Amino acid sequence: MIDQMVETKQKVELSEKELLSMDASTLAKKIANQEVTSTYATNVFISHLKKVNHELNCLVEDRFELARQEAAKADAIIEKHGVGGKKLLGVPISMKESFDVNGMKTTGGLIRRRHAVRSHDADVVSALKAEGAIILGKTNTPALCFCQETDNKLYGRTNNPWDVTRTTGGSSGGEGAVIAVGGAAAGIGSDIGGSIRFPSHFNGVVGFKSGNGQVSQEGSFPHMVIPLQERMLGIGPMTKSVCDAKMIYNIIAKQQPEAKKFSDFEIITLPKTNYPLSIETEKMLDMIYAQLQENVETRKGVPPFFAESALLWQEMMSIDGGEGIAEITFGTKKRKELGAYLKEAITGQSDTHRYLSWALIGANLFRPSEKRIDEINEFIKSGDEQLHDYLEERILVFPVYHTGALRHGEVYKEIFSIRKTYKKYLPYIAYANVWGLPSLTIPIQRNEHHLPIGIQLMSKNGNEDALFQLGEILEKQNDGYVRCTTYD
Repeated sequence: MIDQMVETKQKVELSEKELLSMDASTLAKKIANQEVTSTYATNVFISHLKKVNHELNCLVEDRFELARQEAAKADAIIEKHGVGGKKLLGVPISMKESFDVNGMKTTGGLIRRRHAVRSHDADVVSALKAEGAIILGKTNTPALCFCQETDNKLYGRTNNPWDVTRTTGGSSGGEGAVIAVGGAAAGIGSDIGGSIRFPSHFNGVVGFKSGNGQVSQEGSFPHMVIPLQERMLGIGPMTKSVCDAKMIYNIIAKQQPEAKKFSDFEIITLPKTNYPLSIETEKMLDMIYAQLQENVETRKGVPPFFAESALLWQEMMSIDGGEGIAEITFGTKKRKELGAYLKEAITGQSDTHRYLSWALIGANLFRPSEKRIDEINEFIKSGDEQLHDYLEERILVFPVYHTGALRHGEVYKEIFSIRKTYKKYLPYIAYANVWGLPSLTIPIQRNEHHLPIGIQLMSKNGNEDALFQLGEILEKQNDGYVRCTTYD
């Protein structure tokens, strides 16, 4: 009876729209203080997801009934004992499809894996559940997370909530769309080639790619086993605030970041280069540069190895010619991507999405020689040592992409061209992956098409606290997260 009274009261005091826009930290406090019940919050998110998903196709599997049961249990615990120090008790979140959740499928968007129900939680899922988070469902990705646009043959394409004719980015595109419309309090993504940062930038949410080895990939699919690829992978939060990104990162990280003062750091903003950059994005970067100069020592400059990073990223992603991904895709060591690509192009009836088939063809074509692999390993070793010193007390400011969200299929064409146009379009993204750097993406403003555009802040492992501090300042000075209310 008390729970019913509290819930009825809060439906008046806390509207659904307020709750959907609220970040996880604020919602956690309100649930802990019994200002709102987890049951009410969970039902609001579920109702909203059901409303938006038909248009956006961002949620591919739900656990709504289990989430309601867990919310009721959380409310009962809080009523009797309080939160007991749990940071997310009763807070509903979403999860990228590529992370194992006990009792749910991890398909990688492959038709052949449509029944692949997992019996264990990924490490990041376990960590969040231990803090009381409630998982509402899993969100869409490209096939095997192998493209920067979210589309696959099993679940289909995810649309950008700000303009459904445009991409959400990828591979964490479903997460980006869910958080953009407020379909969960927070979410989790992964990034080996911009897979958190593209969706955060295109959808107007906060995203944090962790640095090399800082968050466990156990239970993440596909599992990275090649060292040069594993170093590029970063798992992290996608949220409505920098505060949330910091809190959730601290929950899932293997070790807590050291306390830092961002004022002790020099800020290096990337100047205009020969790489593409829209006029609106260039103006945004100039504005950020002016804002930073008011707070901390700032100058423009190009960091070491910037020009080399896009090529290195492609070579490192192609290190085995895509053999591992091809075997997962086709369930056999015999490669079939060319036939799958042609079948899809002619009939549209292949079980393999053309993005994945073409990416595998490219990985085979761009596969580096053994001699080149040795050169890459030596270059990376030397570069790591140099950047460790260079980034000791420096933060880099980059654009995320040359523009806001493009029409469906255009990002794919820019990055996966046989003409190697990734060298032109991917340097801003590739830098943090190749060098294993933590990177914080923050929404800043809207472009000429009224689409979100943002920036990324980067430094070395151990400087995460400074990134979050500076991110909170820039978030307050600019638009930050603004929920897309088109579907309310």
